[in-house]
Amino acid sequence: MNAELVVVNGPHAGSRISIEHAEILIGRAPNSQLVLAEPEVGWRHCQIRRQGERFSLTDLRSSLGTYVNGMRSAERWLEDRDQIGVGKTILMFRSGASSEEAAGGKPVERKPVLLAACSAVFLFRALAASIGGAQNLLLQGQILRLVGDLVPTRNGLLLLGTRLAELETRLRDLPASQSEIFGSTLAPICQDGAFEDPAHSIVGVPLYLAGDLGGILVLELTPEESSRTGAHLETLTAIASLASIGFEANREVENLRAEKALLEEQIGSNAGIVGKSAPIKRLLELIERVAPRDTTVLIMGESGTGKELIARALHEKSLRRERPFIAVNCAALSEALFESELFGHEKGAFTGAISLKRGRFELAEGGTIFLDEVGELAPGLQAKLLRVLQQREFERVGGSQPHALDIRVIAATNRDLADDVREGRFREDLYHRLNVVTLHSPPLRERHDDIPVLANYFLRRSSERCKRHVHGLSKEAETLLLQYSWPGNVRELENAMERAVVLGLSECVLPEDLPENLLESAPSEASAKYHLSVGQAKREAILDAYTQGNGDYKHAAKLLGLHPNYLLRLVRNMGLREEINRLQAGVGR
Repeated sequence: MNAELVVVNGPHAGSRISIEHAEILIGRAPNSQLVLAEPEVGWRHCQIRRQGERFSLTDLRSSLGTYVNGMRSAERWLEDRDQIGVGKTILMFRSGASSEEAAGGKPVERKPVLLAACSAVFLFRALAASIGGAQNLLLQGQILRLVGDLVPTRNGLLLLGTRLAELETRLRDLPASQSEIFGSTLAPICQDGAFEDPAHSIVGVPLYLAGDLGGILVLELTPEESSRTGAHLETLTAIASLASIGFEANREVENLRAEKALLEEQIGSNAGIVGKSAPIKRLLELIERVAPRDTTVLIMGESGTGKELIARALHEKSLRRERPFIAVNCAALSEALFESELFGHEKGAFTGAISLKRGRFELAEGGTIFLDEVGELAPGLQAKLLRVLQQREFERVGGSQPHALDIRVIAATNRDLADDVREGRFREDLYHRLNVVTLHSPPLRERHDDIPVLANYFLRRSSERCKRHVHGLSKEAETLLLQYSWPGNVRELENAMERAVVLGLSECVLPEDLPENLLESAPSEASAKYHLSVGQAKREAILDAYTQGNGDYKHAAKLLGLHPNYLLRLVRNMGLREEINRLQAGVGR
């Protein structure tokens, strides 16, 4: 039999390419002997050359790389039954020695294995989904029995793990007889790939997931089959390929479920930016320019201005729009949960970690991660985040295997990070890592022309949700909306419109349908004098608190009985920053 390549996984699964020429080219080029249309595959990806009686494989400097038995290889000699990975395609190299020759010239019985192959894919997929669960051992036993139907065996071992030390630990938990038979096989399988020991009738193969070690499968053959270890290793290699397909299928299902949940969340909320004012037009122009460039973006703006909508717009207009958009509220993450939530954890990493968990960064692979309220991170968490952003890789809690990151980072904050850097509350290196491109989300008071547009938009949404017809605003109500300063920005306007729909009685919104604070803000000579007095009293109280607190905003907030973030917002809205800076410098009051 001539040497050949057998496609065991991918779009051309089942195809055979005879190696009759001096050179076989694999890639997207039309003149390739095996044309792979996957976009990540190189134009001229790799080639196989005959050199006498041997064959060599050379990767043609492809960005994706060429894998042999799960290991990235620039150039190497091919051995019989080697598995070659190019993108999603897996090929098996056959040197030309037939299984009949390996069996001493005796004809080999060909069992119908289509049903068994389908069952193997299903069982490996179920096994990947049950890692750490009660069904894990049961599924492993079913897989070994299925393999025993294809290969005559006395004993079998299936272990899942990404490192040799992890596999050895799991083997020690099994009966001593298993360790005696298979203990010496783990290292050569993990390091060298397919393993064959005719003297002890043992064959074994590694199981791979996306090019990384995922486990091993080892069999002890019956004494009658000890002379046919080569033929049975070929069958076992095919089973390992089916395992990879099952593992990858489960991973794709998990990604689809995550994307489905995110899409359902987006459908239930507004995924667009509404407005026609000059600030919004400028913002939309910047989004169009920045979105395709795959650079880190920092969105700054007050609470309620729609920073997450801007982040979603950047994602939807980028080349990563087909991949997940994962939002993380940094203000809600405690130091104890930060690493596990963002980076995931291994089974048994801590009390309660009963199974492997993928973190937000891993779920966002290939897509975008949105770090909302990033200014609220504690200093220790800032250092951990900086390391991941710099090295573009992470380790799960309880693990030591680094995982590469291919994600776009978008961060948002309602704080002035430059001030926080000067005052030592935010790391300067992390600030510069995030502040590559800055977009400002304008407050509603600077989008005067958008208030009626947004109000009518929210009225329509609330009317549909509440099953009540409200066709618009009365002139008096619109005047009140335009006169109000909207400290809560777009979110406050949305809540006001929903309240008007729920409590109103007419088909249009009247002034009495609006919240009391809007009615109280209506300008009049008396109210203007009152609000001026209140505003002056607030200024004096804030400045006195900063003086007593020696410039520490947290101490000042405690003296005033306010949340620190609310105090910072008051300082910004009332334009007190310069006066406070003079106080801190010993000038002024």
